[in-house]
Amino acid sequence: MKHFYISLILLLILISGCEPVQQQSEKGALMIIGGGSRPDVIIERILEESDLSDPNAFGLVLTMSGFDPDTSGFYGEKPFRDNGFENMHSFDLGRRDSVTATALDSVRNAAFMYIAGGNQSRFMKRVEEHPEIEEAIFEAYANGAVISGSSAGAAIMSRIMITGDQVKHPEYTSTFYHLEKDNLVTVEGLGLITDVIIDQHFVKRARNNRLLTAIMEYPDHIGIGIDEATAILVKRDTVEVVGLSQVMVYRNTTGTVKIENGKIGTKNIQLDIYLPGEKFNL
Repeated sequence: MKHFYISLILLLILISGCEPVQQQSEKGALMIIGGGSRPDVIIERILEESDLSDPNAFGLVLTMSGFDPDTSGFYGEKPFRDNGFENMHSFDLGRRDSVTATALDSVRNAAFMYIAGGNQSRFMKRVEEHPEIEEAIFEAYANGAVISGSSAGAAIMSRIMITGDQVKHPEYTSTFYHLEKDNLVTVEGLGLITDVIIDQHFVKRARNNRLLTAIMEYPDHIGIGIDEATAILVKRDTVEVVGLSQVMVYRNTTGTVKIENGKIGTKNIQLDIYLPGEKFNL
């Protein structure tokens, strides 16, 4: 019996030292774009980070966020074509295009994909109806693909997804004018990036109140606000700012929240403002 326990302990030590089947180093990258224009520096970096060594390598645009799939597909593909990469395809899965085995294989095997802007809830509705879409995106990411998205395509990257709606002020405004408890509307996103909440069009639309509310409602999450024509390139735990403007990162360092008359507050929020080329760790 003694020898059995010794063998068991040795086996557990051996297992604990082994790498998991899906190693972190084998994952691809995320290019999360804050909306607005997509300058060449962002498109070029997506192509650079993608494995295009196979002559049959292709890029994929997912248009389920957009109002019109044809328009989203055309403008989603155009910057890549303009930068010399022609092997582009678009899918509007679960809406115009059926979620077939062939379509899902295309998602799994794409060298990179771009999730178009529009309405993030519209995209997630398709995913809720067809969870195999999410599974295929994650498989592509695990196999080394670059997953990118702009505006709505950026919002869906985090598990806690800001919808843009407010409970107490239902008339839509692009800027939040309040810091209130139980006002922010969030639903489940894809969760390609964990323990982070993404907000977009950030400086241009002065969305500080919205992201501050988010990190008070979810104090264990980091809030990352990405301005237009700007992106973050996420490779494992390292984040690099790419593009033309700033990225603002909020951390609720105390994890505490105080509520008074519906207003929400906290102390010692850390704010860092990053410029293109700068890096930080999650």
